[in-house]
Amino acid sequence: MTQTVAVAYYPEGAGHATRMLAVAAALEARGVRITLAGGGPGARFIEHNDYDQFEPALVDFIGDYQGGSLLDVVVHSLPNSARRVADYVRWLRREHPDALLTDDMFAAMAAEFVDVPLYVCSHNASSYYDAVIEQGFTWLLHRHQLHAAEAFLYPAIWPPDRGDPPGVTYIPPIALDLSPDVQVRTPTGERTRVLADGSAPELTDPETPDAADVLVVPSAYSSNFDLLAERLRVAGYDTTLVGGPNWECVPALLPYIRAADTVICSGYSTVMEAAVAGTPCVVYPFTDEQHGVSRVIERTGLAGFQVEHSIPHVVRAAGQSLSAPRYENGAATAAQAVLDGFE
Repeated sequence: MTQTVAVAYYPEGAGHATRMLAVAAALEARGVRITLAGGGPGARFIEHNDYDQFEPALVDFIGDYQGGSLLDVVVHSLPNSARRVADYVRWLRREHPDALLTDDMFAAMAAEFVDVPLYVCSHNASSYYDAVIEQGFTWLLHRHQLHAAEAFLYPAIWPPDRGDPPGVTYIPPIALDLSPDVQVRTPTGERTRVLADGSAPELTDPETPDAADVLVVPSAYSSNFDLLAERLRVAGYDTTLVGGPNWECVPALLPYIRAADTVICSGYSTVMEAAVAGTPCVVYPFTDEQHGVSRVIERTGLAGFQVEHSIPHVVRAAGQSLSAPRYENGAATAAQAVLDGFE
């Protein structure tokens, strides 16, 4: 009997969709039926990879709190949070999955209403935040998820750190990879994606992108990355700006990151992809969570990564020689953790 795993991603930034799709694809390659949900900026990316998804009510805590006020949180985020949980409950009852894998706290809350085995996959930590309200909220979420989940999978590019949540299961960083493959059908006639050797899923016809000196990857909350790209070009670097005027949506960024000499980004999803790609990475953080991740990177002294906080310093760092990071892809590890729960 084919197992079904519901995979839900958080709606703030496309990177959440990237990492969760990577694990979903690894599950598909192992004969598991998946059903996807999330919405937000990642929706276009999911659909570009020819997947259907359920889109619950959207929540934007970062935009409402860090870019707004507590009043915005009360007026927008809180009621939308309740709607998102309720939407997830209805979706899970309709899909009847054998397990739920998610980095979305609202999906994790919904899992308890439908009594489905829960697997959390998130790198977030209360230590990333300076504001007491964000620290406390994140701490409470982790206590709930560690209690409710079969496993709390923690994809980290750093070794165990004092700021990490206690009780998590460390896995390598997750990146969505592309490989040539074939399509097959399950005994029930459903399409699935597997490699010819059964090890990875099909997502696209992979093309080798043109190499660039610098690949610039903004997050949903970055600012002035177009100016940064122009400054890099003026400094003499062949620069590609993801999301810029000449950029078209692609199924995955990993081939472009591999082809670049250096990647400049804000979000942790791209940081993880740079780690798997073996491409030196300059981190230019904006949100509280991004600054928190950057502090861990600086504190642990990771080879291949450098943190900068202004455009002039980022441009200067692009010309410095950084070691190539070396990490395996944790997507298969995360998928196997879910499969182990079926035994």
